[in-house]
Amino acid sequence: MPKYLEAYRMQQGFGQVVDMDGFSLIGTMAFAFSGYLVGARKQLDLLGLVILSLLTAVGGGMVRDALIGDPPRVFFDNTAPLVALGTLTVAWLFGLHRKESRLINRLFIISDSIGLVAFSLAGAQIGIDMGMSLFGVVTLGFVTAIGGGIVRDVLVNDVPFILSTDFYGIVSLLVGAGLWGLAELGWHDAWLVQGLFALGLLIRLVAHRRALRLPTVNSI
Repeated sequence: MPKYLEAYRMQQGFGQVVDMDGFSLIGTMAFAFSGYLVGARKQLDLLGLVILSLLTAVGGGMVRDALIGDPPRVFFDNTAPLVALGTLTVAWLFGLHRKESRLINRLFIISDSIGLVAFSLAGAQIGIDMGMSLFGVVTLGFVTAIGGGIVRDVLVNDVPFILSTDFYGIVSLLVGAGLWGLAELGWHDAWLVQGLFALGLLIRLVAHRRALRLPTVNSI
C-alpha cells in the first residue's frame, strides 16, 4: 500500500472528511481532454494522441509519487488510465477535434484550468495526510498540478505554461497554501474545499482573460 494511503487511513481528521478521489478524477479527465485538444491541434496520429493524453493525465501524479518514495500509483491502479482513455474516446466521438480553432483554444484553457486546480488540491491533500509542512504540502500540490502539462507541452515542442503565462504556477501555489490553511484551522468542511476549487478556477480564468502575468526579467 502506498505510504500516503496508509497515512490517509490512519489519520482521523481533515483527509477523511474531504474525498480527494473526486478531484483526482476531475483532474484526470480535464488533463486528458487538454492533451487530446493539443494533439488534435498539432495533427498527431492516433497513437500520438493517445500517448499525449495519457501522459498529460498521469504525469504529475507519477512525479509526485516518486518524490514521496512510492511507486507510481498508476502502475497498480487502472482507474486513471481508463478514465483518460474514456475521456479521449468521448471527445473523439463528439468530433471535438474537428471544431474551429477558436473553440478548441477556449475548451483547452477551460479544461487545463480545471485540471490545474483539481490536481493542486489532490496533491496538496496527500501532503496534509502525511503530516507535511506548508512547504511540503504546496510542493506536492504544485508538482501534481504542473507535471502533466509540462510533459504535454514539451512533447509537442511548446513552451510550458508554467514558464510564461497567466499566473499558472501562482494559482497552484495559492490553492495548495489555501488547503493547508483550512487543515490547520480545523475547518473540516467539504463546501469550503469546493469553494477553494471554484476560487482557484476563477483566478486562473480571469488571469487568462485579462492576460495577467508576472513580469519578465527584461521588464524589471
